[in-house]
Amino acid sequence: MRLFAYVFGLALLCCQTAQAQVRSYDQMIAAGELKVAVYKDFAPYSFEEGTTARGVDVELAQALAKALGVRLMLVWAPAGEKLDDDLRDYIWRGSPLHNQQLADLMMRAPYDHDYAQKRNDQGELENGHVVMFGPYQNEQWQVAYDRRRLGKVASVAVFEQHPIGVEVDSVPSFYLTSVFNGMLAAKTHHYPDVPQAFAAMKAGEVDAVMAMRGEIDWQVHEAHDPQLALAQNAYPSMGKQRWEIGMAVHESNRQLAYAVEEALEGLIRDGSVQTIYSHYGLQYEVPEMYQ
Repeated sequence: MRLFAYVFGLALLCCQTAQAQVRSYDQMIAAGELKVAVYKDFAPYSFEEGTTARGVDVELAQALAKALGVRLMLVWAPAGEKLDDDLRDYIWRGSPLHNQQLADLMMRAPYDHDYAQKRNDQGELENGHVVMFGPYQNEQWQVAYDRRRLGKVASVAVFEQHPIGVEVDSVPSFYLTSVFNGMLAAKTHHYPDVPQAFAAMKAGEVDAVMAMRGEIDWQVHEAHDPQLALAQNAYPSMGKQRWEIGMAVHESNRQLAYAVEEALEGLIRDGSVQTIYSHYGLQYEVPEMYQ
């Protein structure tokens, strides 16, 4: 019994230590800084050029910190296998792999009721320690193609004859290799990431690339090639094709969420967010909440 009490006490102490890492809004303001987790090496959203932090999420985080009257401290987050892992590691529990460092705010969380209400095998909310809020971007799937080798993309059926590049283990990969009973699979080429898929298109290995619209816009913008075009086709049998991106905080830190959401609305309405997106050649649609 003494051993059990000792182990139980240690477990409670560990839980209290993990919880203590979550700063309250007042503590954040007193410290004069906002710790924001952004994904590492994820252009055009968050990446580094030399020692300079760049990207849509980086600039938006800078603008939000300024609106709150604090300085920004970036927490670079390598993407985990699942978003649930990232929220756990950077928002509510921490990870020894990241020195138990928690952020006050995390960018690029889904603003999706079904995801927020997802439950585990025990019926518990998988992300019950997290509040996801503040949609700031509409995202969707997009195809870019080279007009020198492909006249137009009326539908994805053209990729039965024309090779298309996708990132390995991505939604476009699964979709193109399974739709129409797999008839596009032979022409679907896989690459480690979207930039390498675009490099393959420039080299003539594939005639098109499918990925998230933000990544496609960025690659087209950086290519400075008038022969690269954006397709306007639909994606039959794909399921969810558009979604909203927002932010996340610990469930105990709703005061920060309210303050950030108020600042975000101001930045959207005065055109600041639109300007940030234009820096990277990205299309921007105001999320439904602010229309």
